[in-house]
Amino acid sequence: MELNQLSEKTIGCPYCGESIKVLIDASELDQQYIEDCQVCCKPINFIISESIDGELTVNVYSEDEAF
Repeated sequence: MELNQLSEKTIGCPYCGESIKVLIDASELDQQYIEDCQVCCKPINFIISESIDGELTVNVYSEDEAF
């Protein structure tokens, strides 16, 4: 039985600038999804990937930003 590989990360909301903690599923790298900011409720685009040295990388963008 495989356990979920949840990793807590702190990100800065691209809209309101607040630091919020989010849970990232590290078992699925190279994923993209939208989650609303816990403070201002605007939709944040998340892109999850793995860096060259194996670290979990979380990039966030506003709806208007191209990625």
